This record gives sequence, C-alpha cells and structure tokens, in this order.
Amino acid sequence: MIEKINHIGIAVKSITASLPFYRDTLGMLFEGDEIVVEQKVKVAFLAVGASRIELLEPTDDASPVAKFLAKKGEGVHHIAYEVADLAQTLADLQRDGVELIDKTPRSGAHGTLIAFLHPGATGGVLTELCQPGKH
Repeated sequence: MIEKINHIGIAVKSITASLPFYRDTLGMLFEGDEIVVEQKVKVAFLAVGASRIELLEPTDDASPVAKFLAKKGEGVHHIAYEVADLAQTLADLQRDGVELIDKTPRSGAHGTLIAFLHPGATGGVLTELCQPGKH
C-alpha cells in the first residue's frame, strides 16, 4: 500500500524567509514553488534524497495552514506517504474503519492526487496520502 515517504510538510509564515535555511544552509535542492489555490497555500519543494520537504505558506487567513500557524506556530504540519492507487487505498482504509478527512482524492501540488487521514486515527499525526501525477 505505502510505497515511500513522499514529503514532510512544514508550515511557515514566509517561504521567502524560510527557504534560505533549507536551500543554502542545509544544501537541499530547491525544486520550485507554486500556489495551490484549492488549499489556499503556496508550497515550495526541496529534494532530500528520494523524499522532499514541502514548505507551506498560507495565502489566505482562512486556510488550514493559517489556522495551524495561529494555533501551533511554525513547524511540522504533516507527513505524506506515496501510494500507487489513492482511490483504492482510501476505499481500503474506509473499509477498515480508519477516519478520513478526505473520502475521495483531490488535487494537490505538481499534479498529484492527495487525501488526508484524520490525526485521531494516526496517533495525532496529520497524514497525507498522495498519488504522483505527471510533472
């Protein structure tokens, strides 16, 4: 079911302010940024071997990331695992009684399909499942 860790999402107030640490100080390869309108967030991806770090900056005060920052401050927001067939994985998890935030896949950054599992079902960790798209 799970193929690998795709990325770790880190909520930040400003990608512009945070990016130099990851790119310049830690030497991660900056892969670009984009705005994900549906999520009300700007994201920047940095490569770390076969995985990535995703910096998340809210573009709207009503975004889930803005609410996270207001409540908890900057830091780890979620961990994302890659799956080959997201719709089937969600169906399997729902059948097994796992509480889902998203019962069907939705659009994510870089053409991926994404869905979140409820932290109450995952030991308090916001968990994203993602199915890669074509970049």
